[in-house]
Amino acid sequence: MPPLREDEAHKAEQRVAELRRLIDYHNYRYYVLDNPEIPDAEYDRLMRELQQWETAHPELATPDSPTQRVGATPLKVFAEVQHGVPMLSLNNAFSDEDVVAFDRRAREGLDHDGELVYAVEPKFDGLAITLHYQNGHFAQGATRGDGYTGEDVSANLRTIHAIPLKLPEDAPPWLEVRGEVVMLKRDFERLNAEARSRGDKEFANPRNAAAGSLRQLDSRVTAKRRLTFFAYGIGRVEGAELPKTHGETMDWLAELRFPVCQERRIVRGVQGLLRYFAELGAQREQLPYEIDGAVYKLNKLAEQEALGFVARAPRFAIAHKYPAQEELTVVEAIDVQVGRTGTLTPVARLKPVFVGGVTVTNATLHNEDEVRRKDVRVGDTVIVRRAGDVIPEVVAILPERRPMRDLVTPLHEAFAMPTACPECGAPVVKLEGEAATRCSNGLSCPAQRKQAIIHFASRRAMDIEGLGDKLVEQLVDKGLVRTPADLYELTVAQVAGLERMAEKSASNLVAAIERSKRKDLARFIHALGIRNVGEQTAKDLARHFGNLDALMQADAEMLMQVPDVGPVVAESLVAFFAEPHNRAVIERLGQTEAWQDGEAQPFAAGHLAGKTFVLTGTLPNLAREAAKALIEAAGGKVAGSVSKKTDYLVAGAEPGSKYTKAQELGVTILDEAQLLKLLETP
Repeated sequence: MPPLREDEAHKAEQRVAELRRLIDYHNYRYYVLDNPEIPDAEYDRLMRELQQWETAHPELATPDSPTQRVGATPLKVFAEVQHGVPMLSLNNAFSDEDVVAFDRRAREGLDHDGELVYAVEPKFDGLAITLHYQNGHFAQGATRGDGYTGEDVSANLRTIHAIPLKLPEDAPPWLEVRGEVVMLKRDFERLNAEARSRGDKEFANPRNAAAGSLRQLDSRVTAKRRLTFFAYGIGRVEGAELPKTHGETMDWLAELRFPVCQERRIVRGVQGLLRYFAELGAQREQLPYEIDGAVYKLNKLAEQEALGFVARAPRFAIAHKYPAQEELTVVEAIDVQVGRTGTLTPVARLKPVFVGGVTVTNATLHNEDEVRRKDVRVGDTVIVRRAGDVIPEVVAILPERRPMRDLVTPLHEAFAMPTACPECGAPVVKLEGEAATRCSNGLSCPAQRKQAIIHFASRRAMDIEGLGDKLVEQLVDKGLVRTPADLYELTVAQVAGLERMAEKSASNLVAAIERSKRKDLARFIHALGIRNVGEQTAKDLARHFGNLDALMQADAEMLMQVPDVGPVVAESLVAFFAEPHNRAVIERLGQTEAWQDGEAQPFAAGHLAGKTFVLTGTLPNLAREAAKALIEAAGGKVAGSVSKKTDYLVAGAEPGSKYTKAQELGVTILDEAQLLKLLETP
């Protein structure tokens, strides 16, 4: 794409910043609070839009972007397990075009002009787990959690008869198997029939039943519920040579007596993928378990390794999702909720409707512009979709069913965002170029105050164990906590006086708050909840400035010397630290030793700063990762494909289509010797 004009670049930066803020917020709601606000389809739309911006304009990509990270956190009920090999999630495809694009990216990444061979299998609607075997014996099992840290559910996994506790004698000394715990449809129906006979609450769907059963603290409860397991891959193996393909790996797992999916196939090219998707969809209702799509992986493990990973997902695999289930219902009211940064979000209160196994009563309407675009009004009949068969959204209204104006049923007016915050009554503002409307009262607004403190205490910030949403609400409502600094002055007596709190639990909380002190500077910056400053940006700022005083005194120009900090982020930082209230809170937190400073390690700009490289073919002496590291150390950037913005193509043996495209675009082409000379030249 052509370079953006200055005004276009500013709008693009604003949109990308807003997308990142929204995605980070909804990651928090979904993974940390287990209380999502938006349907998967809307989240995926935001993620796809952000990915499109970053692909079209690589200069907008940053290490802290949600596309680079995985946004989950495990519940702290069981002991934690650190995954030696991360359990990453998959990117999603929702259309044939998405699948075609995935195949094209894979072929370009491998410099492969023909059809690729893929292993395909159903996407189970269950709970991802990993199983560890030592010397052929089951040693430990854990949930995926955030991809890096999961929950130890070994005792519960032992109750699942499909999981072998002992492997054949030819099993390797160490084996880590990845797979999915599911509840078969027939067992789900039996479980709910038993619940009905006892007058107990029924489970909404097999996935909820499987997840709830596996997370029981009492394994005897899990044992009474018929769960099963399907292996779909390997995390790590020692003492054995892996097969060369994913299909052969699945066959090997079957030989080791692990249950594997019988519906798996090996196909060629895009047409093979789409044909399998259609055939699997036709069988979906007859399958013994619930699925929500198909998974496609490059079959050759060498090709998987060559494509590698981004922080959030593998490049060599994708999940192709089936269309969401839809139903009709009526909007009974439209309420407005206030989030951590003051964003006002309209929420449709719906006449209860059963969609995809769940009774839906609420659906987010995102913002005022979205409500007006869809023209959603109280009394309207609307299409509700559970995107990805999980979370509800209002897709559209049925205008022909809108109530007519009469004496009994007046026609409802179009929705308008309130001019005052529904929580504190302060005026609301809407900045030019933003879709969001915000309360102007900052942390004086109870709703913002609660969300700010919840974020401050969250696992990736100050990590205050036991300080959940309900407890924060009580602390704020009773006036015990107005700012994060107040947390460090709480007493056992104050906390013990709260609802559902006793002296022991109060003592535990106060001790947890004390343990949270002296966090590293990066965590503390992230905990402050500065708009547009995510976890990775907080790390970059901490590294560059070393101490908080230096960061607080920095102007926009100094801030933009930090990699990937642009005008929008710099403006957010300057505005935050210029606010007297924020400075006062930070001063109090400093007195409690909430954080500890480090040493400044400014990022070197390098003589290749601003230059974009693409690597292709096999270099004589340098591995690709080594070449990439050298380029980045000199300030350059390595992209995956050739475009008009590419400055240099580094070509080795058998360069493929990237070489041809570089020639067409007039891109400078270097061999390994020329690259090394360029790297040495200051």
